Amino acid sequence: MALSRDEIYSKVQSVLEDALGVDADEVTPKATLSGDLGAESIDYLDIVFRLEKAFTTDTANPFKIPRGELFPEDFESLRGDPSLISGDKLTPKGIAELKKRLPYADYSDFEANPTLEAANDLMTVNTIVNYIEAKLK
Repeated sequence: MALSRDEIYSKVQSVLEDALGVDADEVTPKATLSGDLGAESIDYLDIVFRLEKAFTTDTANPFKIPRGELFPEDFESLRGDPSLISGDKLTPKGIAELKKRLPYADYSDFEANPTLEAANDLMTVNTIVNYIEAKLK
């Protein structure tokens, strides 16, 4: 039986509470992992591990998140490419590249002001739920 979006959200919320030591009321759909929940780079590996465990229902067929798929590891390398970033903003080519690497994020607010700082806010609880939902289909 497929999980509903609410069931996926509930599991993601629990994983983030445990991994980041935050309260359930802090883990809202629009909460950003770094800014709102205090995730650091070291936490992302733990989150992936916990998500894999939480969504594995059959040990013979474990739920796997390939390295770099949910949390792009080479995002920092984009900063040095002037065709992708100009000043502190992503160029149209940079936005397209980001969407390729992080397709589950909501870009509606970001595209109005595509700064590097705003790019960090694309990794939200909803982004993770969107990713998991797509992987489970």
